[in-house]
Amino acid sequence: MAKVAFLGLGVMGYPMAGHLKKKGHGVTVYNRTLAKAEKWVGEFGGALARTPRTAAAGQEIVFACVGNDADVRAVTLAEDGAFNGMEAGAIFVDHTTASAVIARELHANAKSRGFGFVDAPVSGGQAGAENGALSVMSGGDPEDYAVVEPVIKAYARACRLIGPAGAGQLTKMVNQICIAGLVEALAEGLHFARHAGLDTEAVVDVISKGAAQSWQMDHRQKTMIQGKFDFGFAVDWMRKDLAICLDEARRNGANLPVAALVDQFYSEVQNMGGARWDTSSLIARLDAK
Repeated sequence: MAKVAFLGLGVMGYPMAGHLKKKGHGVTVYNRTLAKAEKWVGEFGGALARTPRTAAAGQEIVFACVGNDADVRAVTLAEDGAFNGMEAGAIFVDHTTASAVIARELHANAKSRGFGFVDAPVSGGQAGAENGALSVMSGGDPEDYAVVEPVIKAYARACRLIGPAGAGQLTKMVNQICIAGLVEALAEGLHFARHAGLDTEAVVDVISKGAAQSWQMDHRQKTMIQGKFDFGFAVDWMRKDLAICLDEARRNGANLPVAALVDQFYSEVQNMGGARWDTSSLIARLDAK
């Protein structure tokens, strides 16, 4: 069992840290809102720290799952950040969906201080985190990844090292690009079926057994048909992720016309008041036309 810290107890981090404690690891948690950390300790046990630096002190592995690049910098490089509390030989694992730029930056910084860094964004959403069934895509040095993989498996169904620092974040970008196109296609298909006078549930029952099948179709078609979006992965979060994808594409020369278009569609959903709706709310935009 490992001594670990977990920084960030949002909808993903809270259950992920819980799985670590249930597996027998010694867990110290930090959250920007103290009451959330107190609630976690009340539910799972473990210890609470008031800064990332004190949370990281003496730990073998420090995990983080926060909001964006700026939040990652704050919990790592600030005066009270984790990097100023970590010891040589420890490893920092960042589960935040962030840029490959910051992953490489923090990897170099960590190595200069004598400890490791693995960028390891996750896919599977809140349900995946709660059920311990996330997919974790990682970038970093093989020797660091080999140490953290068995611990990550406390909440992962799949976990793989893709390449050097930044490769995990780049793979998460691929994930989000694919999802954006799939959700828009499903929204348009269901919208078309309705306008064609078809029984949408019957249509989905048939086509979901063929080449059109997808996770989105299996898990989102019913709520899309019902117009229910008060759950899941928020539009605001998806736009943050797509902005990272489009920025990286400008850097590496990739062409992402569909991702860029879907990002514009999500901006329209935000203007409809759907900033916190699930990403499947793209169909609401079509129905409102």
